[in-house]
Amino acid sequence: MIENFSQTVWLVPLYALVGAVLAIPWSPGIIRETGPRPSGYINIAMTFVAFLHSLFALVETWNKPPQYLSFEWLHAANLNIALDLEISTITLGALLLITGLNLAAQIYAIGYLEMDWGWARFYTLIALFEAGICALVLCNSLFFSYVVLEILTLGTYLLIGFWFNQSLVVTGARDAFLTKRVGDLILLMGVVALLPLAGTWNYTELAQWAKTTTIDPTVATLLCLALIAGPLAKCAQFPLHLWLDEAMEGPMPATILRNTIVVSSGAWVLVKLQPVLALSPVVAKVMMIVGSVTAIGASLIAIAQIDIKRSLSYSVSAYMGLVFIAVGTQQDETALRLLFTYAIAMSLLVMSIGGVVLNNITQNLTQYGGLWSRRPISGLAYLVGAASLVAFPPFGCFWTLTEMADHLWTSHPWLVGVLVIVNGLTAFSIIREFSLIFGGKPKQMTVRSPEGLWALVLPMTITMGFALHVPILLWQWNILPEWENLNLTVATVLVISTLVGGIASAWIYLNDQIPKPIELKPKALQNFLAYDLYTAQLYRVTIVFFVGLISQIVYWFDRYLVDGVINLVGLATVFSGQSLKYNVSGQTQFYFLSIFLGVALFVAVVCFPFLSQISLSISP
Repeated sequence: MIENFSQTVWLVPLYALVGAVLAIPWSPGIIRETGPRPSGYINIAMTFVAFLHSLFALVETWNKPPQYLSFEWLHAANLNIALDLEISTITLGALLLITGLNLAAQIYAIGYLEMDWGWARFYTLIALFEAGICALVLCNSLFFSYVVLEILTLGTYLLIGFWFNQSLVVTGARDAFLTKRVGDLILLMGVVALLPLAGTWNYTELAQWAKTTTIDPTVATLLCLALIAGPLAKCAQFPLHLWLDEAMEGPMPATILRNTIVVSSGAWVLVKLQPVLALSPVVAKVMMIVGSVTAIGASLIAIAQIDIKRSLSYSVSAYMGLVFIAVGTQQDETALRLLFTYAIAMSLLVMSIGGVVLNNITQNLTQYGGLWSRRPISGLAYLVGAASLVAFPPFGCFWTLTEMADHLWTSHPWLVGVLVIVNGLTAFSIIREFSLIFGGKPKQMTVRSPEGLWALVLPMTITMGFALHVPILLWQWNILPEWENLNLTVATVLVISTLVGGIASAWIYLNDQIPKPIELKPKALQNFLAYDLYTAQLYRVTIVFFVGLISQIVYWFDRYLVDGVINLVGLATVFSGQSLKYNVSGQTQFYFLSIFLGVALFVAVVCFPFLSQISLSISP
């Protein structure tokens, strides 16, 4: 019986959609007597079924070659679009990670949204996310990957705008949607342009085509630039990175998925398209530059934030920048392992601070302190997540970052410096948050702050145990490097950067003799980092200004030229009609006279050029 799980793995996204549909009857406007809770329990049950299905399918396909399924969707003339699916150890492992984290987020939402009446809407949207990401992972077609990315963009807009009665929430949802739409529009151009060149949208066939094609370098560069635009926006890379910062206005359970899985959707498409992107060395350099700028810039910005969720969001952008570097240097497997270890670590960090924000209401780091004695489980979970995120042996990201740096050591040594800097800055940032929240003495907002409900603590504790076992899992999967093959120089430098960043942050923020809040000198540097390198202001004086100027020109043209011509015709018609009504007497001869004069005038106008030419020809 277990052999059927891999062949029916396409049901995994449908489980979430069934849960979303079944949640609709428990909307507050439809059923008020039972309350909204059944909608959450139904979706949790469906996600658990999807998790078990993915687990059994993974056991069945372990260490076996990939299988491919295809369902014809559209066949018209010479266009044949099929829904192609890939069933492999990697895709099923990704399904297991997605459904597992979504299950934890849904249980977490029971406690976080305990008093909220929007359960049906929230769980429906979170199910839409799960279905979309699972479909993206299984999909072996660029066309349907683009369709799924569009669905995820809509889901992002709706989830960020969950509490739509707040102005910042509405603004954040709008900006996130528009920013992603910019990347999606350019990606669509690349998707459409790729078909006549390659003749297929199938990822496997695209990889074979990329090995043998002799495409023009300019065409390859333009095509690949268009293809990375969508993932660039999805992964919150510079200059399309501001949406993730504003997305923090959404509920914390949704942030668990958005900061781990949703932002990784663009990176997944990048990995699948890597053989095509390798056709253009220019695009590879662009990916490395964009990833480096975003990683270093976001790490610096995170240190200057006083909002807990926003500080973590910039660390997300930084690590997605490292994924861009990995794909740009053709380290596909390393990029996938980094996505896996990063997702576990970041989900644990979000869960640990979610309960803190819920109980203490504020997200301002300067108003926290002394929570270690009151929330030891959350504090311990945060430390495990922090250790798992940076290069701190033997936790998960240590191995992936070391492997990535080892590959870069010989080919792009300057990127090793970027990796070390980002790792040190991330260690400084997350220990800064820990020190401000859990260290020091209790403040007015943290005097009464016990551990949260079981629904908050249980998924956090299970995720913490899983994070501790990630190195064992990597060893069992035979993807950990042997000690004799480990580049000890690179590993030592990374560990030193972690210790320097973490110890420096703890010494600064746990030292009562240093006045708080910390102010950098000069103040302009602190403002430069705190206000996101003035990116929003740069948008206003460039893109927003030019779009507004063009809009005003188009408005003027439409208002005074297009509308003016139409209004002139209308006035002429009204004037002629008013004039002709005085010729109407009921007598037939007046009608014939009016028609005759009109026809004569029309003939004169039409024949005027010919008459002028005849007069010129007969003149002496």
